[in-house]
Amino acid sequence: MKVNYHVHCEYSDDSIYPIEEVVKDAINLKIDEICFTDHVDYGIKKDWIEGNIEYRSGEPVANVDYPAYFKAIHMLQEKYKNQISIKKGLEFGMQQHTIPQFKKLFDEYHMDFVILSCHQIGDKEFWTNDFQHGKTQKEIHEGYYTEILNLVKQYKDYSVLGHLDVITRYDPYGDYPFEHIKEIVKEILQIVIQDGKGIEVNTSCFHYGLKDLTPSRDILKLYYDLGGRLITIGSDSHKKEHLNSHLEEIKEELKNIGFTQFYTFESMKPIPHNL
Repeated sequence: MKVNYHVHCEYSDDSIYPIEEVVKDAINLKIDEICFTDHVDYGIKKDWIEGNIEYRSGEPVANVDYPAYFKAIHMLQEKYKNQISIKKGLEFGMQQHTIPQFKKLFDEYHMDFVILSCHQIGDKEFWTNDFQHGKTQKEIHEGYYTEILNLVKQYKDYSVLGHLDVITRYDPYGDYPFEHIKEIVKEILQIVIQDGKGIEVNTSCFHYGLKDLTPSRDILKLYYDLGGRLITIGSDSHKKEHLNSHLEEIKEELKNIGFTQFYTFESMKPIPHNL
């Protein structure tokens, strides 16, 4: 069974990939199931209902248009039900001070799957280097993982942690020793496992040209050694060329660590499949 559980489309403000084209391409690529997980980043982006949306390079900087997004997914689920399984989800780009907004959003819409990610802290984004600016490498990594730790302590309505060590992608200093963050990552993973949640393996590491997997093999091994088994596979695709990126190859990496299963979701309930 080939799945992609981290897929973005035109309803994410960083993608212009038409949602029906994603479905058609996935069918042609013989993907059995996809889950749309478009971006919501409270604190730095507005909801459409708020109005006065900002634009960057002609594209809106806003959260998902929820009614239009879920309506489109429902239409596609029916239209292509005999060709592919389509699940509905969101990627929650969360910060501690935005937790109340995400709680309200989760309660308002029925979803199959929620990725809990962190893309900014104190409304300062990683990809622009605003968060990292003026900080030592130690401060960058400790700040990031401390935020994740506080999030998993306070927020429980999610399925998996997204690209857990994403900060390595935006570290201006280069490599940071795993031993320096191992204990806080261990604490994060212990809470995730205790809460019955999981983590994802995100194959964007390949198209970003990273030296390791995302999360790293060290983190994946630690998760496994701690008893973590709930894991999903997603490419974090925003365009066609990444939709099928290393989805099958990553299964061998997981088998090498010891995993025997991966998971899909329905109505926030995990479903195991053999690797």
